Order: sequence, then structure tokens, then C-alpha cells
Amino acid sequence: MSQLEETQESLSRMQVFDPKNLAREEELGRNFDFSAIVAPAAKLIRLYNQLGLSTLDDFPDQILVQIKQQADADFNRFQQVLDFDPTTVQNQNPTQPRDQLIQQVTDAYDPAFQKLFPLISYGTSKSVDFQRMENEARAMLQNVKDEAGEITNQLTEHQEQAQGVLADVRRVAAEQGVSQQAIYFKDEAEAHEALAETWRNRTMKLAWGLGAYAVFSIFFHKLPWLKQEDTIQSIQLITSKILIFGVISYMLFLSAKNFLSHKHSAIVNKHRQNALMTYTAITDSAATEESKDIVLNHASACIFSPQDTGFIKSESSSSGNTRSVVELLPKTAVRLDSQ
Repeated sequence: MSQLEETQESLSRMQVFDPKNLAREEELGRNFDFSAIVAPAAKLIRLYNQLGLSTLDDFPDQILVQIKQQADADFNRFQQVLDFDPTTVQNQNPTQPRDQLIQQVTDAYDPAFQKLFPLISYGTSKSVDFQRMENEARAMLQNVKDEAGEITNQLTEHQEQAQGVLADVRRVAAEQGVSQQAIYFKDEAEAHEALAETWRNRTMKLAWGLGAYAVFSIFFHKLPWLKQEDTIQSIQLITSKILIFGVISYMLFLSAKNFLSHKHSAIVNKHRQNALMTYTAITDSAATEESKDIVLNHASACIFSPQDTGFIKSESSSSGNTRSVVELLPKTAVRLDSQ
């Protein structure tokens, strides 16, 4: 057997040894057991376990001999503890040799550490692949950087999306605010449209009634109970016919006027509703604040100024619009001068 194999055998025997077997409590009892030796023995065995068997291949025979001698000496101490028999002690006092064995095992750690420490350090440096660890660390660091960059890009994208959503919400809120104001004009337009329809029916009925009365009045003089016997009765009949005709005509005129007024109001309020619904699109097309002021002034004039609907004639609003533009010119000129 080669020196390497002998050393591996001795080292392996120390590494697999169970220190609990040294206690021997059941065999020796409390007075002579070796419970105090278990902890120092376990510490010594841990020291041997730090030296790998594969590391022995790199050591020369001189170092292997030292390792083998140290391992055999320490194992021999364990073997003495396992073979200890208090009945075979000649001086009839087994306490003293027992204590000596405990002290030997306890003191065995320091010299074993002095011999094995340089060899353990070499084996540790050999077993640790620093280049591999560095590569793994670099790869992990790069992975962290890549994930951080990806997360940053996602956050930036989400921020842009959130800003876009916020802008859409603000735009919709503004449009909704304008639409809520337009509902008042819509309600007014519907109310005037309903009244216009009512007065239109009344006007038609009065027109038919006036026509029927005009036709029927032609034959009044032929009725027996309306027959005129003298000039005074004829004047009374003519006067009554004229009065009745005038009253019906006046009622027809008022009914038609109410119809035209409500129809005009319905169209004007509908126009104002449509103007408010499209106001946001018009103001968004303005590039500067001055342009928005002009658009706002014209839109307000278009919405609230009198309108010619064809049912009722109103004054032209062109002069008012022209005057509003002129009023804006000094304001715009002052802003341009200040810039």
C-alpha cells in the first residue's frame, strides 16, 4: 500500500469516528464514564474533516507521513478510551488513569491544529474556484443591472401611459364640464319646441276658423232671423261681422306670433347647445393664448348674441363681433410689446 493510501485511510478513520461512542455511560456508570470527553473529541474530529481527502494527492510523502502520524496518534487516544476497563487497573484507583485520558484528548487539539492548519488552508484555497466565483458574481451583477434597466424602462413607460391617461381624463373632464352646461340650452330648446308645436296647432285651428267664418258670413243676409229690415240693422250686421272678423284675426296673429317666438327660441337654444359641444375642439386648435382669447370672444358672441333664424328678424351681430376684435387688439399688442 502506498503512502497516500495509508494516509487517506488514517484520515478517513478520524473523519468518520463518532465521538458519542467515547462516553460509555452505560458500561462505566457515572463515576467512570467519559462524558466530559465528547465535546473535545467532536472539536478535534471537526478539524480533521476540514482537510479533504482529495487534497492529499498534492502533498509530498513527508507531509503525508506527518498527517498519518498525527491522525494515528489521536485515534489511538480514542482507542484507549474505548478499551478502558477500571477493573484491570492495578492500583485499584481507576480515577487517575481515566482523568489522564480525558486530559490527553482535551490537549490533543492544539498540536493537531498547528500541524493541520497550513494544510487545511491549502486545501480550502484549492477547493475554492475564485475565478468561477468572480464570473458568477459578475454575471449576477450584470443580471441585476439588466433587470434594473428593464424595470426602469417599464416604470418610464408606465409613467408616460399614466400621463397620457391623466391628460385624457382632464380633457374628458373639461369636455364633460362644457357638456353639462350645454344641457341647460338643450332643455330650453326642447321646452320651446313643445310650446311652438302647441301654438302651431292653435294657429292652424284659428286660421281654419277664420276662413270658415269668412265663407259663412257671405250668407248671413240670407238667414231669416238675420234679415235686415232697414239701414240701421244693415249697419249693425256689418259692424258685428267686422268686429268678429277682427277679433279672430287678432287671435290668429297672436297665436302665429307666439309660434314664431317659441320656434325662434328653440332654434337659438339648439344652436347654443351645439356651439358649446364643439367649443373644446375650437379652442384646442388655437396655438397661442391670444388666439384662444379671440376664439373665446367670437364663440361667446356667436352663442349669446341675437341670431337671425328666419322666424323672427333680429339686428345683425357683425358690428358687435367686429368691435370685439378691435377690443382685443390693444391687449394683444401689449403682450407682444412685453415680450
